[in-house]
Amino acid sequence: MFSWLKRETKTEEVVENVLGELKKIYRSKLLPLEEHYNFHDFHSPKLEDSDFDAKPMILLVGQYSTGKTTFIRYLLERDFPGIRIGPEPTTDRFIAVMYDDKEGMIPGNALVVDPKKQFRPLEKYGNAFLNRFQCSHVPSPVLRAISIVDTPGILSGEKQRVDRGYDFTGVLEWFAERVDRIILLFDAHKLDISDEFRRSIEALRGHDDKIRIVLNKADMIDHQQLMRVYGALMWSLGKVLQTPEVARVYIGSFWDQPLRYDVNRRLFEDEEQDLFRDLQSLPRNAALRKLNDLIKRARLAKVHAYLISELRKEMPQIFGKDSKKKELIKNLGTIYDRVCREHQVSIGDLPDIKKMQEVLANQDFTKFHSLKMPLLEVVDRMLAVDIARLMSMIPQEEMQLVSEPLVKGGAFDGVEDIASPFGYRKGEGIDAGYGEVDWICNRDRARTDPIFESLQPVDGKISGAAAKSELIKSKLPNNVLSKIWKLSDYDQDGFLDIEEFALAMHLINVKMDGNELPTALPLHLVPPSKRRAD
Repeated sequence: MFSWLKRETKTEEVVENVLGELKKIYRSKLLPLEEHYNFHDFHSPKLEDSDFDAKPMILLVGQYSTGKTTFIRYLLERDFPGIRIGPEPTTDRFIAVMYDDKEGMIPGNALVVDPKKQFRPLEKYGNAFLNRFQCSHVPSPVLRAISIVDTPGILSGEKQRVDRGYDFTGVLEWFAERVDRIILLFDAHKLDISDEFRRSIEALRGHDDKIRIVLNKADMIDHQQLMRVYGALMWSLGKVLQTPEVARVYIGSFWDQPLRYDVNRRLFEDEEQDLFRDLQSLPRNAALRKLNDLIKRARLAKVHAYLISELRKEMPQIFGKDSKKKELIKNLGTIYDRVCREHQVSIGDLPDIKKMQEVLANQDFTKFHSLKMPLLEVVDRMLAVDIARLMSMIPQEEMQLVSEPLVKGGAFDGVEDIASPFGYRKGEGIDAGYGEVDWICNRDRARTDPIFESLQPVDGKISGAAAKSELIKSKLPNNVLSKIWKLSDYDQDGFLDIEEFALAMHLINVKMDGNELPTALPLHLVPPSKRRAD
């Protein structure tokens, strides 16, 4: 589905150099400020090398049975270790789906001590979370460029009153800060936003630029119902997101089964391509995103230093420290106003006041430091000089979204090919006919040959457009039909002859019967005329 798996070698080298410089700048210039004012106790743990080296990550969030796990399977075109799909809340854990040459799983407790992975700070959420966290390794080419994080289905009704045993929204906040995209999935039949889902969306605030909204399973309703569902979703989102801008919603059906209502097929294709182009840009913009996140972190660290020093200045030297601490926490809004006024800080750069009050309640104000201008001046120079220099090093193509088409040519233009390992059921489906003398596709030639002739072949072949007009009657999504086309067009000339067309129709039946398609065509399914040519 994606062919954006490798950057040009020269670009890759430049990006690695930029990230290497970014690590040094963080450790030498920003980290001292963070440590001096206990930034890590209030906001985010210090950044490790693995945070800079990590591939772009996509976080999937949604209520149960909205298709999060199926969405991952749709991208990878294969299962992954630990996959569970069903109408009930099947995914009860956070699963990081990442690349490795060998398929396998790593449990959470082992994962957070792996220095090569970026998950070490998650150990603070305790065993209750770590027992619900795992990494699934999959040898999929898609995962060479990105990693995907599946999350537990967010509960509704009575179920959401049961405590998960760990800080669910806190974990979401941690991931939201570090991922490159957050995909919020909604089911066209389940638009209600539960209290837990509302809290989860609120935990993602501050990362609006990363959020993409997907209305999934849209093929289950007709176009009139879809229009009403879309309006209802926008109304619900407006109440939760509380932003003046209209959220961009991608509409589609992200699975490999036949579309129930295919009247909106073209809409689904266009929406899918828009979303995948957006995801396609992530590897190309990884360095720029990390630069941007470091700038936001530096601004927050400066504001934090102003707040801590202001609180330290207000503390008495000897008596009444406890009462003064309570007074300062209660009147923290006044301190915020003073910091904004004296240091020309925007109120939007200040941390959430309620969360700050909660953390301050457990802090010893007497250990806070007064304002140390040299540390702040170093960070100011870092932002003005070093970051600007790194920005100029990033190749121009990294600085813009790439909008090249995912597919060039072919009957199913708009659906990307993917060369990935792909399992399928043995003994049925694609294996049917193995070892037989007669070609299995001949069994249905009495039906398929007249259809082929009705498509007005020229020199014994039909074009991709003519074939598409017939194949889409199966209502299979385009990514599946694209794969069938590539398997059937055995000589890759962009046309189908009568045998290749019979093969395409047979593969459609294989898929409609619930079987999977392989990456390469098995020898027993190769058209007889092509075998003789080989």
